[in-house]
Amino acid sequence: LDSGVQTPNNDSLLIKDEKPQEEEEHLPTLDDNDKKHVAVSIFCLLVAFGGFVFGFDTGTISGFVNMPDFKERFGQLDNGQYTLSNVRTGLIVAIFNIGCAIGGIILSKVGDMYGRRVGLMFSMLIYVVGIIVQIASQDKWYQYFIGRLITGLAVGIVSVLCPLFIGESAPKKLRGTLVVGFQLFITLGIFLGYCTTYGTKTYSDSRQWRIPLGLCFAWAILLVAGMLLMPESPRYLVEKNKIEEAKKSIARSNSTTPDNPAVYTEVQLIQAGIEREKIAGNASWGQLITGKPKILSRVIMGIMLQSLQQLTGDNYFFYYGTTIFKAVGLEDSFETSIVLGVVNFASTFVGIYVIDRFGRRKCLLTGSAGMFVCFIIYAILGSVHLYNNGYDDLTDTNKPTGNAMIFITCLYIFFFASTWAGGVYCIVSESYPLRIRAKAMSVATAANWLWGFLISFFTPFITSAIHFYYGFVFAGCLLFSFFYVFFFVRETKGLTLEEVDELYAQNVLPWKSSSWVPPSANEMAFNMGYAESAKPEQEHI
Repeated sequence: LDSGVQTPNNDSLLIKDEKPQEEEEHLPTLDDNDKKHVAVSIFCLLVAFGGFVFGFDTGTISGFVNMPDFKERFGQLDNGQYTLSNVRTGLIVAIFNIGCAIGGIILSKVGDMYGRRVGLMFSMLIYVVGIIVQIASQDKWYQYFIGRLITGLAVGIVSVLCPLFIGESAPKKLRGTLVVGFQLFITLGIFLGYCTTYGTKTYSDSRQWRIPLGLCFAWAILLVAGMLLMPESPRYLVEKNKIEEAKKSIARSNSTTPDNPAVYTEVQLIQAGIEREKIAGNASWGQLITGKPKILSRVIMGIMLQSLQQLTGDNYFFYYGTTIFKAVGLEDSFETSIVLGVVNFASTFVGIYVIDRFGRRKCLLTGSAGMFVCFIIYAILGSVHLYNNGYDDLTDTNKPTGNAMIFITCLYIFFFASTWAGGVYCIVSESYPLRIRAKAMSVATAANWLWGFLISFFTPFITSAIHFYYGFVFAGCLLFSFFYVFFFVRETKGLTLEEVDELYAQNVLPWKSSSWVPPSANEMAFNMGYAESAKPEQEHI
């Protein structure tokens, strides 16, 4: 395609041997000045707002299941008092995760077919339908159940496409920070969800839970508006052979013009990576098993990290926080949930700094160790010291012990929010080549939702049976996560998505990956993707 822009000759760019070494070493690159990254940072934060939609649901549902009107409408009359059984509570809370898993695996394909922007706008259409079904529920718990399943489908799409979109659009210098922005919005949504239910619990009718649900329409409108402003992923556009649109997208994100030679170089690097991926094979589901380099091991790593993120026990507190703190004798457990929300939100800012400053591996290892210690202390306090008369009398609690458990919970949330919450999204969004990225991320994210369902559904039963001994289960999972990260997770800090491929191709050991030095940009652009034997029949640029 001839864009009318004076650019280097294709042949001279594509074959290393025909280009002098002196010129190769001075390829124009995008300005690394932080001021030039303001635009792309704003765009990525618009995408990250999808995390708010997810977080707001998490923050509100923990309050809903403890609201009198909600229990009266959807619960069962037991000894003159309306209650939600363990089965009904587990299903209402957990079905959302099943919807997310289905949406993440199946419906997120819309992002591959029509673009990341269209995929996210499509998800909000589904989301609004689910909210309408929930608000319209009168006294049939299964109608509300179906509504949560539908909203789960939408959030599943969001959870796959948002980190993927950010990872493809952000400059490598800021990619970790901006991907963690997705987690930041999740924590903000959780916090405002807690605040909203705290404010509406004073009502005596359905406004207790219908007002928070009504606010969800605003979140959907805001995300759609953000997508109308956001340029499409340049990697998606290059893959679809829309080179001129890709140039415009890169130029807009970096506050420059499409005819800037540095924009051409960026497209060249993206296309080089895509050509390497084409040589490796087409993106069928089977490629998740047979693809190279080491695609299967990367898929397993993503599944394990997303599963272990749930098995850290975070949703034990976020979904059932209000219920848990009633158990430790608090008069207004809604207030404590707000405190947890503040700690969660504030700690995520720490994560934005440390994940890029110290790397993904170190943060995950530190987080696993810190949360392990917290859960051991929490479980010992709850199972041995909380109840003055043992489990025969669950109403007589030791208040100092309860306060200590709340403090330990806050410390746990600090470790989680500053390490595993954002670190997992970073590594998973950075670990896959473009041809299988959406599929691999959807499978990994589905594992997260599946474990989320299992934990959400079975937690009421488990806590009824073993009470705070449940904490030792999560402690065991955290101990395992420490060793898994050490032996199987590679460092991706500061690497382009194409360099991550090379990291795996060279079979760098995980515990040595932090010190690995990637090939130069020239080697990536000329030697690996555009050797004479690898040239496509028709050039894209």
